[in-house]
Amino acid sequence: MRPVTKADAPARDVARRLASDAPRHALAAICDIVRRTPVLTSRSLSDQCGGTILLKAENLQRTGSFKLRGALVKIAAGAAGGGVVAGSAGNHAQSLAYAARARGIACEVFMPDGASVAKVAAVRGFGGTVHLGGDSVDAAVAQARERAKETGATFVHPFDDPDVIVGQGTLGLELLDHVPDLAMVVVPLGGGGLTGGVAGVVKAARPDVRVVGVQAAACAPFAASIAAGRPLEAGGAATIADGIAVKRPGGLTLPLVDEFVDELCAVSEDDIAAAIMLLLERAKLVVEGGGAVGVAALLTGAVRPASSGSTVVVLSGGNIDSGLLAEITRRHETAVGRRLRLFTRVSDRPGGLAALLACIAQTGANLMTIEHVRDAVPLAVRQTGVDVLLETRGAEHAETIIAGLRDAGYVVERHEPRLDRP
Repeated sequence: MRPVTKADAPARDVARRLASDAPRHALAAICDIVRRTPVLTSRSLSDQCGGTILLKAENLQRTGSFKLRGALVKIAAGAAGGGVVAGSAGNHAQSLAYAARARGIACEVFMPDGASVAKVAAVRGFGGTVHLGGDSVDAAVAQARERAKETGATFVHPFDDPDVIVGQGTLGLELLDHVPDLAMVVVPLGGGGLTGGVAGVVKAARPDVRVVGVQAAACAPFAASIAAGRPLEAGGAATIADGIAVKRPGGLTLPLVDEFVDELCAVSEDDIAAAIMLLLERAKLVVEGGGAVGVAALLTGAVRPASSGSTVVVLSGGNIDSGLLAEITRRHETAVGRRLRLFTRVSDRPGGLAALLACIAQTGANLMTIEHVRDAVPLAVRQTGVDVLLETRGAEHAETIIAGLRDAGYVVERHEPRLDRP
């Protein structure tokens, strides 16, 4: 642990609040709006990873994420009579707009030009005024700060704010109340508001509970920042865990994470995608990339569950873009062999394609798409390339299909799945 500095004094004040009755009072102040989200058992995860694994389904929270807790507590602190303003591209914007409408105050949100159309519509649907401009969330936050100065509205930071952190800490209270044998909490780590708040509350009541923070490897600034003793900006790449893609920790949250979190780890894009699919198929839960990183860490062995007692994984949000979810699903179907994309060559004479299709039909595959490919591939004279997408019964059936085509004399190339965009 790094040496305590004068800059950590505000964080120590937050830590004292987390250890006091403040989170309990905060939960009482927001319980008319915030759902006490369920803690669900997961037999499949427990069987795969060992131990007893539970899921804190915060993806089922109103607005689809934990952010509503902090937004409501900030407003309940009483300094938002003139309205609230924030810069955000997603969950923070939606939650603040929802909270402001519930409490009868105005809300303005600055969002980058590239913000999701669905998320912009959600903010407006919750009664927030949206200003689009700039090419990044950082630019949107800067605009929001200026707007707050102009109007006297309260600027609400998405994570580096004492009231917001205490609000996120109410999730830790629910874990303590609902899981008597709590031994470990695995929390997604972005800016650190959720992780610091939950860890501070849990550790104050149960110092023996282990807390693990999980980042997306594409944007993971905490380890280097803790080592340096100050927030450092990571060279973050695009990630499907956009909800936790925070390049620079907060001045409050960094000391809290350093003090209360026992372990940090990071997971890859492929691992996050696999976790999203497992939660969808096995738990019937739609979880965004940032919310699924804890499950990814368990599945890969980056985090070992507690040998006794319960390990709770926080599913922090469910606001995944429908197009991205569809792409991840298609990629997964290909990876497990239920979708098979093949390239081969046939005679470019009458009957050449029909012979291939007859061979495919004999294998029992379902043809989904077929395309002639005559450009940018090596072909003999009077030959055409054919790209086919097949629906199969699984990996074993896929291998049978490939073997059957090769036995019939076709040279078959299999397209491997990849995630084309974050």
